[in-house]
Amino acid sequence: MSYVVLARKYRPRNFTEMVGQGHVVQALSNALTTQRLHHAYLFTGTRGVGKTTVSRILAKSLNCLGADGQGGITAEPCGVCQACTDIDSGRFVDYTELDAASNRGVDEVQALLEQAVYKPVQGRFKVFMIDEVHMLTNTAFNAMLKTLEEPPEYLKFVLATTDPQKVPVTVLSRCLQFNLRPMAPETVLEHLQQVLQAENVPAEVQALRLLSRAARGSMRDALSLTDQAIAFGGGQLQEATVRQMLGAVDRSYVLRLIDALARADGATVVDTVDALRVNGLNAASTLEEMTGVLQRMAVLQAVPDRAQAEGLDDPDEAQIARLAQSLPADETQLLYSLCLHGRGELGLAPDEYAALTMVLLRLMAFKPANTAAVSAAAEKKTLKTAEAPVAEVVAPAAALAPTPVPMVRLPVVNPPPAVAPPAPVRAPQPSAMAVSAPAAAPQMPAEPVDDAPWPEDDGPPWEEAEPAPPRVMAIPVRDAGEPGPADQPQARDEHGTQTVLPAAPGGSVEGDFWFETVMQLVRAEAITALVRELGLQSQLIARDTDQWMLRVERSSLNQGNTRERLATALKTIGHEVRLSVEIGSVSDSPARRVAAEAARRQREAEAHILNDPFVQTMMRDFGGKIVPGTLKAITTA
Repeated sequence: MSYVVLARKYRPRNFTEMVGQGHVVQALSNALTTQRLHHAYLFTGTRGVGKTTVSRILAKSLNCLGADGQGGITAEPCGVCQACTDIDSGRFVDYTELDAASNRGVDEVQALLEQAVYKPVQGRFKVFMIDEVHMLTNTAFNAMLKTLEEPPEYLKFVLATTDPQKVPVTVLSRCLQFNLRPMAPETVLEHLQQVLQAENVPAEVQALRLLSRAARGSMRDALSLTDQAIAFGGGQLQEATVRQMLGAVDRSYVLRLIDALARADGATVVDTVDALRVNGLNAASTLEEMTGVLQRMAVLQAVPDRAQAEGLDDPDEAQIARLAQSLPADETQLLYSLCLHGRGELGLAPDEYAALTMVLLRLMAFKPANTAAVSAAAEKKTLKTAEAPVAEVVAPAAALAPTPVPMVRLPVVNPPPAVAPPAPVRAPQPSAMAVSAPAAAPQMPAEPVDDAPWPEDDGPPWEEAEPAPPRVMAIPVRDAGEPGPADQPQARDEHGTQTVLPAAPGGSVEGDFWFETVMQLVRAEAITALVRELGLQSQLIARDTDQWMLRVERSSLNQGNTRERLATALKTIGHEVRLSVEIGSVSDSPARRVAAEAARRQREAEAHILNDPFVQTMMRDFGGKIVPGTLKAITTA
């Protein structure tokens, strides 16, 4: 007898042998048991998941006579009666399979429907199975609609397709639709073990794991690849031979690449890619294997207990766990995204290995700088912070007191500005504030620093509209020529170190100085993109004559030469200093001040509209409403 391929030899003969489609098996078994049978079924799913197999098992269940010839409709066909054996061998008269890919015209469908008027010759039901039904023409679909909706009681339709989106809605509405899902690699692996055990073929688990992943959810593809691997390996399945057959990349290369990227070792990355080129290993397969390892690393970083329990059978789990600890979670996600999108770039490059090198080196280009080294260097410097005691200042306090700055609430729709008491916080002109507002990404509330009462003749604008929200800091408007924080009196201690006097209660001289400096750079467009974000999102912790210490909350802001570019921009306005950046909590940054001012102006704008007599009349007399989010504060000259 000639050899029968594994995909046909081990095709399921009944519902109990079906693998990975429990939801479909349960529904059909219950329907057959209770005999609540529909006249048309539609099975959808990718190739090799069991659509034709389910159709044949359903036909056997409807026509099974039992081993004794006295059986009826059953969910467990016997497999030995005349109907079951004929359906398995493809010669049952009352079971017709039509391939719509090659018989897609109206004539073929009409020829099939002409047989519907005749009762079954041998079985209990006639079953018409149309495979790849989405390939039929519109005329062919229209020709079968009436029969599909009201077929004779002895006729059942079974439709199968890999693309249900192309099936007309008029056909979908006449069928019970079942979606056969792609099978998980673990399910495919377990079934392959059973098949090879029955075939007495020795196989390594890692080889079967490679085959199950290469099948991509299709059991037929898995069995076909297994047939090929048995022939390639001379009757046995070993990991090395299966990798060679599939062109899969050895995971040792992938682990070496990820380890090199975690250590920012560009030389090892380039050498490993050269080794892949020499061995003829596929670049796309390398990125695919890397995404799988990085996914395991991300799970280990998020839920380590569960991930370790699931990976006990993976021999590389210990090394993957070590890499998960050495690579930060944000870099793991970044590298996963780069590998995922990098597969689409391989075909665009003239050399796929050069494209693979660029994809891997891209992470190193965006890799955050070593914050530990920055912190260590900063500890060697003695920086005078804003909390320096006033006793260190040599000049008299009265002579060095900062000049009060008049505080005003910015107008929104031309209301008269109400003068507020002096406060230590300064901001740029409203127009510059409005330009910089979109850059304020962190939406964190600013600490209230303006505790002065409102004038008696001008209460809070939201007094009548809604309960008063928390007050935020008032933003001063400084006239041109008025001294800013950088112009405040300064003194030097006995060592010659420049010390800035502390601000008035509730303020911060360092915060005012850094805000004014950053906004000056933004207005002059001296900093852009990531450099501007570093300035806006950072807080000036301390400054010396030649070195300033900044603090940011995210290490991604301190990437590459961003810090050096910011220092170069500061040099253009007279501050020739070195910058050190540490990671920590930020309480006062230019971005937060801009966001707080924008929020205050928005509340004042909303309150001004709600208190407008015309608006109140429209709301009271005509039931008008203000749609939330439609009001926007504007800056008036």
